[in-house]
Amino acid sequence: MSFDQDICFLCKEDLRDPVSIPCGHIFCSICLRTYWDHADHTGQYLCPQCRVSYNKRPAPRRLQTSRSLSAVKLSEAAPPAPPSPDYNYAGARDVACDICIGKKLKAVKSCLMCLASYCEKHLKPHYESATFKRHKLVDEIGHLDRQICPQHQKGLELYCRTDQMCICVLCTVKEHKGHDMVSAEQERNEMQQRLGATQAEIQEKIHDRVKQMDELKQAVEALKNSATRALQESEKLFGDMLHSIERMQQEMAKLISSNKKSALNTAESHMDRLSQEITDLKRRDNELTQLSRTEDHIHFIQSYHMIDAQTDAEELPTVSVNPYFSFGSVTKAVSELKQHLNEYGNEELVKVATTVNKMPFCQLDDRKGRKSIKADEVDVSKVQRTLSSAPRSQAPRTRDEFLKYQRRSNGSSDSRNLLMYNQL
Repeated sequence: MSFDQDICFLCKEDLRDPVSIPCGHIFCSICLRTYWDHADHTGQYLCPQCRVSYNKRPAPRRLQTSRSLSAVKLSEAAPPAPPSPDYNYAGARDVACDICIGKKLKAVKSCLMCLASYCEKHLKPHYESATFKRHKLVDEIGHLDRQICPQHQKGLELYCRTDQMCICVLCTVKEHKGHDMVSAEQERNEMQQRLGATQAEIQEKIHDRVKQMDELKQAVEALKNSATRALQESEKLFGDMLHSIERMQQEMAKLISSNKKSALNTAESHMDRLSQEITDLKRRDNELTQLSRTEDHIHFIQSYHMIDAQTDAEELPTVSVNPYFSFGSVTKAVSELKQHLNEYGNEELVKVATTVNKMPFCQLDDRKGRKSIKADEVDVSKVQRTLSSAPRSQAPRTRDEFLKYQRRSNGSSDSRNLLMYNQL
């Protein structure tokens, strides 16, 4: 191995644990590994020396060192760790030093007089030489060509307020002659003051917007809590109403059952009596038939008078049936109750919807007009149309169906579901 090959290109020191890559260049194992670790995020691995690009990170091959290098290594009980390579190279998003040859380092300062950017090494003359005392250094900036007048190729030092643009000294002779001009520094100072006022205004607006945001969040939270309470209370009230309707239904069922039982008992009693009377009459009919067949005249005469007197003494009562008796009046009463509940419920819900619509939740003021945002706004006319057009066949009729409709809470359909209660 030659002398050149005994020096690592990255650390500029004797090779330690040397490795080679496919292009043939040799580096310290730790130097190459550290160098490529910094390139992992890009997915491309370059040879630090010849800049050959590899899409996949190559596996370095270990090499045997020369005898002299081996001797040196054996003589060193604890060799010092190699210095960390300098990886301050300029990337795609960095400002590169304009003086570096080959791979450029990152610039740390830019000179507005030289119109160039410098790394730490090439910036030293600006600090050490009196020649650069008047040069103005700023933090590294890119696009220094913007600092040059495109017409005269001179540095931009003045600002023309008339044309609102930066100009050079030569521009004042002809193009901007007689214009209102000041130095760039003076214009910057005045703009800086305006910038401060603008920034203060923006910060005040931010404070106001943050305050409005907090208020709106609190209002939204209060709205959610209020809606939750309203839903819970409404569910309880509707449950109570359902219990009341069930109680009325039970009372009506008891009334019908009681009247039915009483009527049936009366009818059965009359039927038993009629059945007994029919049996007695049939028995007498048989006696008369047998009497009519007797040949004993005296027995016939005596028996006839006895049977005829007994028949005249017992006058049978007459059972009359009301052909118009029915429970239609009960059905009519329930139907009228249903109609009253339906009309009353519709009127009350329209009142509630109108009241809610009159209470805006929040307002947005802009130049085009004021917009109001209301909490779950309900179209009253739409509610009325929905109530009038709701098919009777779809109305809930049992407690479970009412609870199913009442628990829904999805927009305008919720209003209709709540009103289904009135379709009883």
